[in-house]
Amino acid sequence: MVKEVRIYIEGGGDGKNTKQLLRGGFSSFFKELVQVARSKQIKWNITVCGSRNNAFRDFKNALADHPNAFIILLVDSEAPVKQPPWEHLKLRDNWDSPGVDETHCYLMVQAMEAWFMADIDTLKRFYGQGFKENAIPKNINVETIEKDLLEPSLKAASRDTKSKGEYQKIQHASKLLEMLDVDKVRKASSECDRIFKTLTELMEKAL
Repeated sequence: MVKEVRIYIEGGGDGKNTKQLLRGGFSSFFKELVQVARSKQIKWNITVCGSRNNAFRDFKNALADHPNAFIILLVDSEAPVKQPPWEHLKLRDNWDSPGVDETHCYLMVQAMEAWFMADIDTLKRFYGQGFKENAIPKNINVETIEKDLLEPSLKAASRDTKSKGEYQKIQHASKLLEMLDVDKVRKASSECDRIFKTLTELMEKAL
């Protein structure tokens, strides 16, 4: 029976404050899961780790330090995904699974910004006047958008906005995560949907 869920996420830069901001953004994005955890009296913890290597290190340490918790790694895929997550990370980063299956590993395909592109209405609301919607790729499956197009597209779309200005990951990502329509992101990203389905099922089984 699961008594605690701990998620280790890539991102947030090197500063304590910026990591805290992104942690708040992800907490809001996962609020549906947080509510399930609370209803089942399951502890819920998100750690934003900075670099992807730090996220993998912290994830592995947590497996040893919290043997009674369900530990999850969430990192950018950085490339198209054609294999299960651990196989992808082995090929791309030479990371070996530390003895856990795919239910412990999830990818933002091909990076976190793809999730933002699943909800153009929120982007328009956040950036306001001057936002160039046409600069955003119109892919029903956001996981097919090349990583190298993600940030440049967001920057191009937001460059002339008056209230927020050009997309800045550290300043804008946490706020956008708080505002996203989770259902839209889940429909546009199968990996994002897998997180919600797997964790909901896992926690619903808890007594």
